[in-house]
Amino acid sequence: MRRQTATSGINPAGSSRALRLDPLSLPVRFDAHDTRADGGIRQIELHRERVVLRRALHGMQMAVNVRVSDFQGVALRSSDDTAMLVLVHRDPSLTIPLCVSSDADEIASAWQMWSEIFGLPQLPQDEAREPAARRRRRNAIRARRPKFLVRRRGGGALNPANIHKDEREIIARN
Repeated sequence: MRRQTATSGINPAGSSRALRLDPLSLPVRFDAHDTRADGGIRQIELHRERVVLRRALHGMQMAVNVRVSDFQGVALRSSDDTAMLVLVHRDPSLTIPLCVSSDADEIASAWQMWSEIFGLPQLPQDEAREPAARRRRRNAIRARRPKFLVRRRGGGALNPANIHKDEREIIARN
């Protein structure tokens, strides 16, 4: 894995210059701002088929490996004079910045290239996406049978044709 340098489009963490990753030179490894991580920085490894996020949280090192197909798309977010391309995940903490620039033509071409390379849709500008609601598993599990009863066959599975009532049983032994 190689690290992009400032001359090839990535700036060191804390730099005020614009972030420009080259989609044609994947895999790429760069640092991004993360408010919840120790030191405020997380490392991102961006491949064509997966993304690896590395950060330390309260002294515990973690690496999250996410498939690119799990992302929703490439979105354009704009502020006063700059626009930013991000790889959007339904969990906002996994959203990844791809390009920050004030040039509209550069952003438009980068948006198209990132979308084609990852095979993800271009999401509309500044679309407000809410994070997915947490699943409530408690009720779904409560409605199921206990684990040891799942292995047992219930009484409704008996075939009524095999039940003989009021008959004497004949046993033939050799």
